[in-house]
Amino acid sequence: MQEPVYIKIHNQLKKDIENKKYAVGARIPAERKLALEFNVSRMTLRQAIKTLEDEGILERRLGSGTYVASQKVKEKMMGIMSFTDITKLNHQTASTRLISYRVTQPSLTEREKLDLNSIDEVLRMERVRSADNIPICYEVATIPYTLVKNFSKAELSAGLYQTLIEKGGYQIGKVVENIGATIATEMDARLLSVNKGEALVTRRQVTFLQNKMPFEYVRAFYVADRFEFTFEK
Repeated sequence: MQEPVYIKIHNQLKKDIENKKYAVGARIPAERKLALEFNVSRMTLRQAIKTLEDEGILERRLGSGTYVASQKVKEKMMGIMSFTDITKLNHQTASTRLISYRVTQPSLTEREKLDLNSIDEVLRMERVRSADNIPICYEVATIPYTLVKNFSKAELSAGLYQTLIEKGGYQIGKVVENIGATIATEMDARLLSVNKGEALVTRRQVTFLQNKMPFEYVRAFYVADRFEFTFEK
C-alpha cells in the first residue's frame, strides 16, 4: 500500500528534527519554501505540519511562524476510561461521527508509539465525539491493523475498547497521556462547531493491553469550555 505524501513529508521533517537540522526552539522554513522543497501543494504541506503539531513536535506561534517545540514539564497522572464511560457518569449520551476510516501505513511517530515495523499496517480513524449531541472532541486514533482486522467498521468506530474487551477477549492495561493546549484551526472549528482560534485542550495518549502491548495511539482535541480533566492521586 502506497504511503500518503503528507506522511512522507511528516517522516522527513521528523528525521530532520531528530538529526538536529532544526534545533529545539528554532523556526522551520515557511510553508511556501517547504512546499517548493518537497514539490507538493501548500495544502499537502500543511497536512504534514499539522500532524507534527498534533504530536507536540512542532508548535505554531500566531503571527510568528512554526517552531520546533521545547520539552514541557510533565507529571504522571493515573486513570483510564473511555469517552462513552465518561459521558455515562455525567448522565449524558455519547455519540460518534466518523470522519475518516482507512487502513494505511503508519507514520514514523505511529511506528514508535505502537512498536511497529515499516511493513505493518494500521487502522487510522478520525472521529468527532459528542455528549448529548454537543461536539466535545475531535480525535485521530491509530491501531495496529492485525489487532482489529476481524472486527467490523461499525464495531470499531462506535466503541473500540468495548469491542476489544467483549468480542476480542482483551484486557486493557495502562495508559500514558500528555495533556496540552492549542487553538482551533479552521478544520477544528468546522468539526467542533466553535470559532477559529478558540481554546482547545489537547491529549496525546498511548494505551496498552495488560500484556504491555501498545494498541492505540490517540491525538485528541477537546473544546476547553465543554470538557475538563480531573485526576485523583
